[in-house]
Amino acid sequence: MTSKESRILVVGAGVFGLTLALELKKRGYQHITVLDRHAPPVPDGSSVDISRIVRADYADAHYMRMGMEAEAAWREEYSAFYRNSGILITAQSKDHPYVTQTRALLEQQRAAMTVYEDNRDLGRLGFGGKLDRLSGYSRPAGGWVDAEGSIRQLAQHCVDAGVVFVTGPAGVVKSLIIVKEEVKGVQLASGEGLLAEQVMLATGAWTTQLVDLSFSAVGTCHPVGFIQLNPDEVEEMKDLPIAINLTTGFFVFPPTEDTLLLKFARHGYGFESRQPGPKADEVSSPRIESNGVVADFLPADAEAALRDGLRLFHSTSIAERPFDKKRMCWYTDTPHGDFIVDHHTTLKNLFLATGGSGHAFKFLPVLGRYTADVFERTASQELRDKWALKPGDKSVLLHGDGSRGGPPRRVLETWEQARI
Repeated sequence: MTSKESRILVVGAGVFGLTLALELKKRGYQHITVLDRHAPPVPDGSSVDISRIVRADYADAHYMRMGMEAEAAWREEYSAFYRNSGILITAQSKDHPYVTQTRALLEQQRAAMTVYEDNRDLGRLGFGGKLDRLSGYSRPAGGWVDAEGSIRQLAQHCVDAGVVFVTGPAGVVKSLIIVKEEVKGVQLASGEGLLAEQVMLATGAWTTQLVDLSFSAVGTCHPVGFIQLNPDEVEEMKDLPIAINLTTGFFVFPPTEDTLLLKFARHGYGFESRQPGPKADEVSSPRIESNGVVADFLPADAEAALRDGLRLFHSTSIAERPFDKKRMCWYTDTPHGDFIVDHHTTLKNLFLATGGSGHAFKFLPVLGRYTADVFERTASQELRDKWALKPGDKSVLLHGDGSRGGPPRRVLETWEQARI
């Protein structure tokens, strides 16, 4: 059992690592160090961008409860970063199972919503696209947050609480120090070993480079694009909700009023990019030495899919405009979209907080309490089972929780991998 005086290393300064480090500090753990190759906000981490969705719209009762708790919490300590735009959930079929189950759970919660039977109904919302074959519902609750700003504030809370940060070249972790199935610390890129009684991996899509997760998780990358608008266009569109098409995975935010950017992406099955793993096998993950933000590259099929998504929701004058920026965003996908928050099953002194599956950020104000409860073994057995590290199945890993859309996952060509 880790004592309050134990040396704890948290590898990864994203939403899992920072929320866990801060919560443990609040609980009296004295010696917590966070390691990362960048100071937070980490530029190419999945926790950082101009916006992240906050929603309670889940076909899973546990995540819906967490989502409603998070929606309320964003209005408090992190209210400066929260925009209550509302959210529109659609599909190109009236019986999409994820929409049907989510609506049923929301009705049990007596959540306010408006149902749209067809594209003529949806046209009342003010979108400029054709909305072909779309139906669904909207909720006034939920919206989006300034991800970079909220991570910056969270990191400052960690500093104020006494968390130590080691970042830059000195914070690059290359491997775990393992002696007889007991983790003793981490090996840094500099060659130095950093010892600790407890190591926590909150390393997102990089996790599979440090520990073998077999088919329990896979790193996948997903396309994100931005279009520059003018002030008049932003004024016209600023009250739109976030819009999601679950059939294709496409989603689009309202424009940001400071940068005048329209952001859109695909929550799909993604792409794999192969790197050497902790064993002889290759794994899919980002390169440690690269920064995907500056790559400004999308595979041609992904860029075309984003264009198609834009045409559904926005006018031709916007949908055909050149992308101002584009990038690939990394997920750590698990078989059913459940997080991996657990003590490693065979490696002593190793705790995992990863497997965000593209939907963890919204829980930032409440996530640390849940992960710290699992670490201290005080969480409910139901939650511990849900987030347990367990053997996966590759065929299941390709499907997720039912919220993904678009084409099957594919491995990037060698030349494409070199671009990201």
